[in-house]
Amino acid sequence: MSVAPAGLLTVEAARDAVLAVAEPVGTETVAAGDALGRITATTVTALVSLPPWPNSAMDGYAIVAADTTGAAEAVPVTLRVTGDQAAGAAPTVPVTRGTAIRIATGARLPAGADAVVPVEATTPLDEAGRLGSRGRDATGPCPNAILVHEAVTAGGSVRAAGSDLEAGAVLLEPGRALTAAAVTLITGAGVENVRVHRLPRVAVLATGDEIRAPGEPLGPAGIPNANGPGLRALVTAAGGHAIDLGIATDDLAEVRGHLRDGLTQEADALIVSGGVSVGPYDVVKTAIESIGRIDLWRVAVQPGKPFAFGVAERPGGGPPVLLFGLPGNPVSSAVTFELFVRPAIRAMAGRLDVLRPVDRAVLGEAISKSHGRRAFLRVEAERDDTGAPVRDGHGRVRVRLAGGQGSHVISALAAADGLAVIPEANDELPTGAEVALWWLDRA
Repeated sequence: MSVAPAGLLTVEAARDAVLAVAEPVGTETVAAGDALGRITATTVTALVSLPPWPNSAMDGYAIVAADTTGAAEAVPVTLRVTGDQAAGAAPTVPVTRGTAIRIATGARLPAGADAVVPVEATTPLDEAGRLGSRGRDATGPCPNAILVHEAVTAGGSVRAAGSDLEAGAVLLEPGRALTAAAVTLITGAGVENVRVHRLPRVAVLATGDEIRAPGEPLGPAGIPNANGPGLRALVTAAGGHAIDLGIATDDLAEVRGHLRDGLTQEADALIVSGGVSVGPYDVVKTAIESIGRIDLWRVAVQPGKPFAFGVAERPGGGPPVLLFGLPGNPVSSAVTFELFVRPAIRAMAGRLDVLRPVDRAVLGEAISKSHGRRAFLRVEAERDDTGAPVRDGHGRVRVRLAGGQGSHVISALAAADGLAVIPEANDELPTGAEVALWWLDRA
């Protein structure tokens, strides 16, 4: 059990408090073909069976299987060809004993047929009975007859109606992410529209007298705005719709005005980076309290101890608007986002899997951290020539620090494959120590 120093919350306590108020923000109906990445809000069922009727699994000839009894390479069976069945066309000519209909892959099986003989098991005959070329090519004019060189059983090379799924079958349960395969499934089952959770609208504000917008001269004491664009990118990757509230100086009235602007833009959550510590110019905590309330502040985590969270009433009513105050150092901001904001966005988007799966890793070098705080070190995985992570004999990923671990070192953050989790009780760990590993998203 993790224990935090006096006055600090554990990671679990802070995250549980956030998730306790992170509710799905609503639903909407979208075209099934445009639903990639969305989260189902209702059960999705098949409107048609797949296949909707028996169809051919091969290019070949629709036949009565009993006609091929005893057929072999040396003693083929002759069948008269009476038609040609293309995919997408309704059959008009039935198959009777002693006859065959040329059929394309996916075409509906004609009445009377109970099997398909692949074209490579046949030899075409013209009107004079002359042999054509044996092989895989089924193009060209329909032959007058065919020699069948192998016996075929009933059902051979036929996809039975409903063999994939039946109409009314449950395709997706609520809370399921719509992958490309899931989109293929539901559209293939005749679903035109799907009810999904609305993307949470998350407004991002960067603060600090020193922050400069992209392209703006830095002057004698400015730094580029990394947190604003970076946090908006993290919002999008987490499944939210990012809103840019720009940059505010370390002025209480200005920060408060930007936050109120976020509320008027119908944000479901507001993220403010910078100004949440206890310095003389840190006004964000006060600004948050002016539009809502602070429910927790300061977590036993490294980097990112000055983390604030609260809620505000939503204009017009409804679920509360979540308020996040993140540290100003870019790495601390990104790590606290990963720990607390990402799970909340996923919960608001209707996801059931809000936390990352935990892997096992082994340290490739000794590490140290601050006492009593859980550290999330930015690490790189050792990889083989194919780019796959290298694991030891116990299945653990071998990792090394991705670079300097200071809360300002964004180069190490960009190079990191994941976060190695160092418990509060371990101020130092040697090379070879086992740690938990949270994989980060890789484009």
